[in-house]
Amino acid sequence: MLDSIKKYAAEALGTFVLTFFGCGSAAIAGDALGTLGIAFAFGLSIVAMAFAIGNVSGCHINPAVTFGLYADKRISLKDLFGYWVGQFVGGIVAAFLLMFIINSCADLGGVAATGLGCNGFGEASSTGISMIGAFVVEVVLTAVFVLTILGVTADGKTSHFAGIVIGLTLAFVHIMGIPLTGTSVNPARSFGPALAMATQGNTLALDQVWVFIFAPLVGAGIAAAIFAAFKKWLIFNLSETL
Repeated sequence: MLDSIKKYAAEALGTFVLTFFGCGSAAIAGDALGTLGIAFAFGLSIVAMAFAIGNVSGCHINPAVTFGLYADKRISLKDLFGYWVGQFVGGIVAAFLLMFIINSCADLGGVAATGLGCNGFGEASSTGISMIGAFVVEVVLTAVFVLTILGVTADGKTSHFAGIVIGLTLAFVHIMGIPLTGTSVNPARSFGPALAMATQGNTLALDQVWVFIFAPLVGAGIAAAIFAAFKKWLIFNLSETL
């Protein structure tokens, strides 16, 4: 029981860091950092947390990643829901703390001016991407991200530098996704800021957040299916060789 609590608490902490620094970089310094800077803020958050909590929980810090690992039969159903609770709590706490800090800075104009790094489509997207387009983008980006995680953590020979690979891959998918949807690939990172913005009277992100919850889960499921097919193909070819 204590080990489970440690894992869920670690996931809350990791998701807090990812949301706070990633969304905070977008909201506070997005104009200065640009797409590449924001992308690397998210990616470096993963790298830092992978080495900080990786030995405690595996550093999923993303409900879609946890679902992909569950689909690949690496974690239990109990841990699936436990991780999800921790991740959503971490994302919500980070968003509200970030909102407090931004609203405390007179020169920033509050979250009404800066936003909270929320995801969106239509009028909430810098490119005006449609709802269907946003769903497809998030499915594809998440599938690539989760497939990378499944691959790099499957073998002990590569797992020791997995955090760096995963962090760079998250930055990689953000580079394309930021102009389109703001890049979610992470339901907890999307829900926290959307909920916080809704308390300020702006409910657009919360109205749209369902896309950024379900699309990453679909993408993770597709990644798990592709990875399972790879493993089946490999076993089949090895058996033929033998």
